Amino acid sequence: MDSLFNILNLAKEKIIKKIFWPSSIAVFGPSTQKILTPQIAITEPNTVYGISKLAGERWVEYFSNRYGVDVRSIRYPGLISYKTEAGGGTTDYAVEIFYEAVRKGKYTSFLSKESKLPMMFMEDAIKATIDLMEADKESLSLHSSYNVAGISFDPQELAAEIKKHIPSFEIDYKPDFRQAIANSWPASIDDSVAKSDWGLNYKYDLSALTKVMLEGVKEKLGKEV
Repeated sequence: MDSLFNILNLAKEKIIKKIFWPSSIAVFGPSTQKILTPQIAITEPNTVYGISKLAGERWVEYFSNRYGVDVRSIRYPGLISYKTEAGGGTTDYAVEIFYEAVRKGKYTSFLSKESKLPMMFMEDAIKATIDLMEADKESLSLHSSYNVAGISFDPQELAAEIKKHIPSFEIDYKPDFRQAIANSWPASIDDSVAKSDWGLNYKYDLSALTKVMLEGVKEKLGKEV
């Protein structure tokens, strides 16, 4: 938060012209509407990460309204990339599963098979960020953080898609402490405001994401595609 305040104050003094604040679907909580979570929704996060992100959203909106600071933000869903292996986060099963599918042909999910969460391929996330930052300020109706939906799926659906490429792939489920965190997050997101304000769009659906992830992981691990 100290770093955020430093940047906001520099923008307030006109030293920085434009700021990006990365937020997260973690700003939502157990009391939030789970299906097609609207842009304006109850935000009562119960994780340290979510509390910090929500505090940031409120401060960037305040500096925008009070001092005219040009600050823009996205509530990222789970981000998926083959370039970096998972680090243990709640949405990271959607990266781990590809590495384990290629290495071992099986995976034990730390979330239950029906834990549907919003996810997004990294290329789409980068494009969305650039598109928002390049949008005309006058077209933006929000100065807190925009909902971005990506693709919503659960471990069972992702495993079924992987089996189309690796028929022998197997998955089982042993939920751990991250299950409670996943249960507090939305299953799907309404991102209609972002689509209307700055033309948010996606290239990757679940099928395309699975194909490029498997190809990328195999290449990274030195296996044949």
